[in-house]
Amino acid sequence: MKILVTGGAGFIGSAVIRHIINNTQDSVINVDKLTYAGNLESLVSIENNERYAFEKVDICDRTELERVFNQYQPDAVMHLAAESHVDRSITGPSEFIQTNIVGTYTLLEATRQYWNRLSDGDKKAFRFHHISTDEVYGDLPHPDELAEGDSTDLPLFTEQTSYAPSSPYSASKASSDHLVRAWLRTYGLPTIVTNCSNNYGPYHFPEKLIPLVILNALEGKALPIYGKGDQIRDWLYVEDHARALHKVVTDGKVGETYNIGGHNEKQNIEVVNTICSILDVLVPKETQYQEQITYVKDRPGHDRRYAIDSSKMSRELDWTPEETFETGLKKTVQWYLDNQGWCRNVQDGSYQRERLGL
Repeated sequence: MKILVTGGAGFIGSAVIRHIINNTQDSVINVDKLTYAGNLESLVSIENNERYAFEKVDICDRTELERVFNQYQPDAVMHLAAESHVDRSITGPSEFIQTNIVGTYTLLEATRQYWNRLSDGDKKAFRFHHISTDEVYGDLPHPDELAEGDSTDLPLFTEQTSYAPSSPYSASKASSDHLVRAWLRTYGLPTIVTNCSNNYGPYHFPEKLIPLVILNALEGKALPIYGKGDQIRDWLYVEDHARALHKVVTDGKVGETYNIGGHNEKQNIEVVNTICSILDVLVPKETQYQEQITYVKDRPGHDRRYAIDSSKMSRELDWTPEETFETGLKKTVQWYLDNQGWCRNVQDGSYQRERLGL
């Protein structure tokens, strides 16, 4: 297959491209605008591979998208390009509306125009795979909301969970999900949607919790925790997610939604404490890293709990995560220790890991 990947210089997109080039015979066309969070250094290991091509293109640019489709004639689209940081969406929602909604619409229309010209057989084989987030579902009941002695199992997000987004980011992603499904229903474009839980791993931009905590800890800076730090997330190692996404675009069923989770529900404070414990062993100092933890005012509208039921992925596509949270987090911390140059290069000076989204 020739797969057009949007946002391929980003965190998840670059992991997808590395997986495809290193583990399959498929070819990749990477379409990325190269915003602050997109970095081609994440693809150095495969950039000279003959099955890889890069095009610096904004998904809102219809003319350029049409050129890319005409030039490369892809068999599938994996759409990952998105503004993705909740705090940034609170500070400046307009970029999220433009990229996540208008950009997805523009890409769908360029794809539909290209798809309509294909032969019947190529039309049937074509796939438009839209990669989304569990945040479109809103949040779930938290354990401390249960009555004392209540043994009721806490619910999980399933593919049938109603949408109830809380932030400008999640609302824009929910909108893009609806557009993708409408283009299937109205125009017949063969689409698939996946919704994933919180990703972590190598090459993650340092505005997100895990890389921010690792780098702040090493520099002796405060480790900020929103509220009480009891917000729960289901953590998914990014390379497990990349395997799942390629499985979906090759074997998934048109019109289906697949939830992809890591089976690792952790409170934010637990995540931070675990990172500190790993650093205490790998980079010991006179004091413990946990002493750098500080509690700050909570994020506006902060969802309390996310948790994914990914049994459909396991049952229908034979996918399960290979990494536990403990093994994945150790690999992640070690990667940041070994790649300080990458960390310095991706921070352009305008963002110094300060808090956003006040």
